[in-house]
Amino acid sequence: MWRLPGARAALRGVRTAVERHSRAEAATETAAGAMERAVVRCVPSEPKLSLSFALADGSHKNMQRDQSEPLGRALSRIATNALKGHAKAAAAKKSRKNRPNASGGVSCAGPGPEPAAACEPVVKLYYREEAVAEDVLNVDAWQDGAVLQIGDVKYKVERNPPAFTELQLPRYIMAGFPVCPKLGVEFGDPAGSLFRWYKETKSGAAEPEGGGPSSLSPSSPSPGWTETDVDERVYTPSNADIGLRLKLHCTPGNGQRFGPSRELESVCPVEAGPGTCTFDHRHLYTKKVTDDALIRTVSYNILADTYAQTEFSRTVLYPYCAPYALELDYRQNLIQKELTGYNADLICLQEVDRNVFTDSLVPALEAFGLEGVFRIKQHEGLATFYRKSKFSLLSQHDIPFHEALQSDPLHKELLEKLALYPSAQERVLQRSSVLQVSVLQSTKDSSKKICVANTHLYWHPKGGYIRLIQMAIALAHIRHVSCDLYPSIPVIFCGDFNSTPSTGMYHFVISGNIPEDHEDWTSNGEEERCNMSLTHFFKLKSACGEPAYTNYVGGFHGCLDYIFIDLNALEVEQVIPLPTHEEVTTHQALPSVSHPSDHLALVCDLKWK
Repeated sequence: MWRLPGARAALRGVRTAVERHSRAEAATETAAGAMERAVVRCVPSEPKLSLSFALADGSHKNMQRDQSEPLGRALSRIATNALKGHAKAAAAKKSRKNRPNASGGVSCAGPGPEPAAACEPVVKLYYREEAVAEDVLNVDAWQDGAVLQIGDVKYKVERNPPAFTELQLPRYIMAGFPVCPKLGVEFGDPAGSLFRWYKETKSGAAEPEGGGPSSLSPSSPSPGWTETDVDERVYTPSNADIGLRLKLHCTPGNGQRFGPSRELESVCPVEAGPGTCTFDHRHLYTKKVTDDALIRTVSYNILADTYAQTEFSRTVLYPYCAPYALELDYRQNLIQKELTGYNADLICLQEVDRNVFTDSLVPALEAFGLEGVFRIKQHEGLATFYRKSKFSLLSQHDIPFHEALQSDPLHKELLEKLALYPSAQERVLQRSSVLQVSVLQSTKDSSKKICVANTHLYWHPKGGYIRLIQMAIALAHIRHVSCDLYPSIPVIFCGDFNSTPSTGMYHFVISGNIPEDHEDWTSNGEEERCNMSLTHFFKLKSACGEPAYTNYVGGFHGCLDYIFIDLNALEVEQVIPLPTHEEVTTHQALPSVSHPSDHLALVCDLKWK
């Protein structure tokens, strides 16, 4: 275990030195019989501590002991394990002696006395060169820097060193697309950890010095590994890497202290990418993170896997899309590259599968400085990410529309109006749509706070009146958060609103009112009519205007997605151009091999007034 001064800025400079030092130190310690490592994990919230160490016979022991147990019992158990290990080693040695030799005879050890029966080794724990009393409880006995002695072997105790709880590479890796490992670090953090990437040596090439182990079967020749020049968490393979597997060597740390290193190899080799994607040209406008005065905001329906991977989707909705391009592993590569390339400060996503959030989006966006929150709907949900260097999360105020309408006094008047139309009320209350609301505070100026709302309204073409009710609930709730709970903070409201600019929902948002005779109150016929007038007090604008379409599939194209902003506090600095019509229709419609969703991302830079 090494302790180094400094934080992340020093990590890159010390990485090579640390790794070289560790190899040299390991060799020196082995030669000199110096101390091995005994790792103890002990946290207050758990009744047991774990102890991990390697015995002299090469076996590795992982023990679980009660924290409240006297040390003597744990040491006795260690002694028993050591004795069993010695007996197994002796039996293996005897078996080798009696194994038939090449001439068919039996190999003999030669004359001499039989070894004496093994005695239970002396096991002691020392702290500051004094033996720890056996009646001391485990929780107090196993201190960092203590020394465990098992017979003639000494172990340095490392209590709660940084360690990986999870380490995983994506299954599908493509040239030109960032590879973001999924990491879980205990007693450390990814920013304080060390990374080094390797790629497989091409067949026939000389194996480089220091090649790592392989996960191939024992009968397969172990591949050699060539070190890349990438020592960051994220690696973007080039075309030269196509056909080769990748290996990641990583050491968990917290900026000063480092834990045991681990290596991870990709299951499959790097594959060729799709060529030019719809978002590549857009990334030319977003090469850098904006300065503190701006807020780059993205709203994007990324197409839930639960909808993309159905027979109906493959044969009816998206028959023009190659089946492999609808697979989640493929689309995740495109989604990660598109989102990370925008260098956004705020990202509001719709149709996010829970596993996509945890296994794909969080690792990828975290590696680029963003943190996220998730709100489930039924089969999928909403995700909001924010740049940690610019914002911190103050509070969350998410609601399911149907629950809020029935239980929150804010919507009492609206519920009374709707109750006059039982059929419409029943349909509204059946919908599972949710609203995600996050209050963020500027890390540079604590007086600057912002209310970020994200939603995905009911989808059915005849559900115009349902979307009006949902939007009325949303705006009333957002007003409560941005006026009552946090007085006079600006609002950014993103989402897939499933409403074109000609609909009542859009008119309501932009104008601040909707008359009771609007045609959308009868969007599903006279039986579900629910005429009412609604108003809201916000002054909102669509930051990206009214594009010809944000959704483009075989049977429909139209503008359904918006980033609504509070005109009293925010203004638009620039709108990142959407892909050209030629780019969108290169493969007929969306999604495609070059675009992961049936929607387009809206991207704009906003400025505080």
